[in-house]
Formats: sequence, C-alpha cells, structure tokens
Amino acid sequence: MSTPAFPAEPRSLWKDLLHPAVIVGALGYFVDIYDLTLVMAVKKESLAAFHVVGDPVPLADPLNWQMFGMLLGGLFFGVLADRMGRLTTLFGSILLYSLANIANGFATSLEFYSACRFVAGLGLAGELGGCIALVSEVLPKERRGYGTAMVAAVGVFGAVVAGAVAEYVTWQTNYFIGGALGLCLLFARVSVKESGMYQHAKESAGEGDVDRGNFFALFTDAGRFRRYLRCILIGLPTWFMIGILVYKSEAVFAKTSGVEGIKANRAVAMFYLGLTFGDLGSGALSQWLRSRRVVVAAFLVVSAACVGAYLFLTAGWTASAYYTLIFAMGLGMGYWALFVTIAAEQFGTNLRATVATTVPNVVRGSLFGMSFVFAELGLSGWSPTSAALAIGVSCFGAAFVALWGMEETFGKDLDYQEKK
Repeated sequence: MSTPAFPAEPRSLWKDLLHPAVIVGALGYFVDIYDLTLVMAVKKESLAAFHVVGDPVPLADPLNWQMFGMLLGGLFFGVLADRMGRLTTLFGSILLYSLANIANGFATSLEFYSACRFVAGLGLAGELGGCIALVSEVLPKERRGYGTAMVAAVGVFGAVVAGAVAEYVTWQTNYFIGGALGLCLLFARVSVKESGMYQHAKESAGEGDVDRGNFFALFTDAGRFRRYLRCILIGLPTWFMIGILVYKSEAVFAKTSGVEGIKANRAVAMFYLGLTFGDLGSGALSQWLRSRRVVVAAFLVVSAACVGAYLFLTAGWTASAYYTLIFAMGLGMGYWALFVTIAAEQFGTNLRATVATTVPNVVRGSLFGMSFVFAELGLSGWSPTSAALAIGVSCFGAAFVALWGMEETFGKDLDYQEKK
C-alpha cells in the first residue's frame, strides 16, 4: 500500500528572515554605515582639531576622500566577490575598514585623517554589494525583497547610533568604537556559508559565458551597459541629499534659512532614522505590489517634494521642524535597499556582485563631483540654494529617465549567467 504524498509545508517568512546570511548581513551593514557616517557625525569636532572652521574646500574634505576610496574599492571588491566568492570579499573588506578606523583615532593632521578615510572607503565599499548579492542568492525569489530590506533597515540604523554616540564621546573614541565593532563582526561571519548559487555558477561555467567578475564586459555589450547605467542613475538623488543637503545643513543651509541650533551629527542621525523606516516600507511595498519600479518611482517623488521644501520653505523654521523635514527626506530616500536589490537582480551570477558592489559606490563616489560643482557654482556667485537646485534637478531628472526604461525584476529567477 503506497503512502499518500502530502505537500510540504511552506517555509515561514520569519525562518527566511532569520537566515544567518540575513542576520549577519544586517549586522555587517550596521557596522558599515556606522563607520561610513562617522566622518559626518564628528565633522565639526574632528576638523576643529586640525584648525579647520566651517566647510573645507572639496579637495581637503575627508568625506570626499572617503567617497573616492569607495569608488575605487567598489570596483576592486566587486570583481573579487565574483571571482573568489562573496564571503572572501566580505572578510577582506571588514578587516581593511576596521583597521583604518582605528588608525583614524590617532590622526594628528588633516592629511593623515583624509588618508585614513580614503583607506576606510576602500574597505567600506565591499560590504553592501557583497551582502546584498549573497542574500539575494540564498533566499527564495519571492521573498528576497524582505531580506534585503531587513539588511538595509538594520544597517542604516548604524548612522543613528553613530550620531548619538558622538554626543557622549570624543571623535577619536568614536572611531575606535567603529573599528572594534568591525573586528567583532569578523567572528560573526564565520557562521555564514557561501552562496550555493554562486558555487553552482562557478562549477558550471561554459565557454559562452562572460568571465566571472569581468568588469569590462559591462561596457562591451550595449544592452548590458544600458542596464548598468540605469542602475547608477536611479541612485544619484540619494547621495545628493546626504552629501550636499544634510552634510552641509549646519554650515550652509540652516544658516541660509535662518534656522538656529542645527548640528550636523543630529541631522545625519535624523536622516538615517527616516531611512531606516523608509527601507522597511519600500521593501514591504515592493513585495505587496509585486513591483520594484513603481515603489522606487513613488519614493523619488516624495524625495523630490522634500528637497523642494528644504530649499525654499524653511525660512524661519524652528530646529525641531527642520529636523522633522530631514527625517522626511530620509524616509523618501528609503528606496536605497530596493536600488541595490534592483542592481543585483539585473545581472547574472557571474557579474552580480561586481554590479551590486560597484553601482552603490559609483553613486557614493559621485559626491566628489557634486561637491566640486557645488563649490564652483558658489565661487561663480550662485547662492547655496540655486547651486543645490541645479544639482538636484540634474540628479532627479536622470533618475526618472533611467527608471522609465528599466526592466521590472520582482520575482526574477537569478540562477543564470551573463553571455558573451
């Protein structure tokens, strides 16, 4: 007598969200964002130690050197993640930025401080893309949006903690804390296994497949290049808001609007607090609506409205109202998790980590150019509001155009290779 077959019980959502790759990935991104935003949270105190008052010129700004390091590090660690594995890359990047942060605490000159931020940027670049690629490959395709949203939401809260800690300890101690957190994370990563999808792709690669981690393959095929460019362009408004509007809130924009009592570390913390809720909301919405593109478009509209209010409607506001608007801007930027997830979903396993790591870091690195343009427009007689408006219109315009022609990737099967 045969035993009747019963359908397997569906795996619970919470079991997927408690997958070691998701939990450790979320903690890793928390440390990554803590260390990434430290340079903004301790801006005033650290620069004062080197006798710099106000906003430094772009080439002397440690944040710009960190972003430049992330631009280069994104390429290096992205290629490495596709060639040697996601976990190998994550171990290397964590060690590099942790040691650089500890060295930052011993800085005695602006030049050494900026050099440490450059090295830290190289390491910080490898965390998010490798983590998102890994989580996207180990979770069921119908649920990976929840997993990447959880990673991003827990991760960006690191900026809130960094800003809060900056209220109680010296800037040097804050860097030591960031470095120590990274070294602790190395031990937690031991429990995570390599992506089975990556291992399968590595073992089954054929002659017609693009070589794993071949960055230049993104430029040798017109269709592949358009996909890559669209992924970058939809993210440009994010670091315009963080690096221009929020980072310069205390030194430039609050003064322009006549708002008193604004502190950069609190502005950064409020922005990332909004981003925490935004990432959770965008991830849940994309699962509910079964669409990445619709949700990104909605969040871009909210972000653009908040930027408009920030530039033109804040004259005479109280500090509390100003911080609330910054929180709303962070909420609008909550498509950051979707933006990186989309980049990972657009490409095959042999190029996925390269794309997922380079795309967010090209966006972060674009801040170097934005800061230069903002400073040059100021020297040409433009007001801070006009200069920010010109850059913002360019960033948001490019993002909307790129999103218009982008492929919908919700539920897409990722177990495939890019072909030559």
